[in-house]
Amino acid sequence: MTKHVLLVFTDPVEGKEDDYNTWYSDVHLPEVLQTDGFVRAQRFKVADFMPGVTEHGYVAIYELETDDPKGAMKALTGASAGFTMTDAADLKQAKMSLASQVSDLIEA
Repeated sequence: MTKHVLLVFTDPVEGKEDDYNTWYSDVHLPEVLQTDGFVRAQRFKVADFMPGVTEHGYVAIYELETDDPKGAMKALTGASAGFTMTDAADLKQAKMSLASQVSDLIEA
C-alpha cells in the first residue's frame, strides 16, 4: 500500500489562537482520521526564524495509506460536510498539498 502525506497550512483568526488550537487538535484531527485511507495526523507550529515555503503559522500533516489517493481526497471532501467547524480558523487562506512516498523511511 502506498503512503502519502497531506500538508494543510492554516492560521487562526486574530485573537482566537487558543480556540483554534483546541478545535484543530481535539476535534478536527480525529474527525479527519475517520475518513478511509487517513491513518495518522499531527500538527506543527511553523518556525518563524527561517524563510519558508509558506506564510502560514501552522501545518497539519495527515498520513494516508492507500493505493487511491484521489479517492481518499474525494472521500475527505464528501466527509467534510459533516465536520464540526469553528470560526477561530482562517480557512479562506488555507493551503493544501498532497505528496506521495518515493523512498523508504531512513532513520539515524
